[in-house]
Amino acid sequence: MDSYRVLRNAVVTMLATSTMVGPAAIGWAEELAEPVLRKQAGAMMHRGTWFTRARPVRVAARTASSRNRAIAFRLLARRAWSYDQFRCLDSLWTRESGWNHQAHNPSSGAYGIPQALPGSKMSGSGGDWRSNPATQIHWGLHYIKSRYGTPCGAWGHFQASNWY
Repeated sequence: MDSYRVLRNAVVTMLATSTMVGPAAIGWAEELAEPVLRKQAGAMMHRGTWFTRARPVRVAARTASSRNRAIAFRLLARRAWSYDQFRCLDSLWTRESGWNHQAHNPSSGAYGIPQALPGSKMSGSGGDWRSNPATQIHWGLHYIKSRYGTPCGAWGHFQASNWY
């Protein structure tokens, strides 16, 4: 793959995943990236680098699970927690709910991404706790911080006792 296409795909993917969600975002990102990339491509041609105008393969729409992970990653970064902490959180909430914000355990009543028990506890972070993954993640991170200190602390407890 030539350098222009690599650069274009990287910019389109970055813009689509960081600003908007879904197929509409990809079209928007392509339109936004094109003028910048044409200028860059002109500079690359001037330096003798070859490029093509071939259309890149469209990136598939993100799943709800990956969107929810992206929300959590941004919220962890705001707390200045490391990528290792995100990996622990990912392991924990993958086991708990598969990052499904509508996950419900009928036997216990636990609900959402962090599997709050009862789910209504998350209403302290927002009235839209049943449908908004960001509200659930915000609540879950606050719970982890107050109870275990870090996501790795919560993951360690989960591994030892099968609950957190």
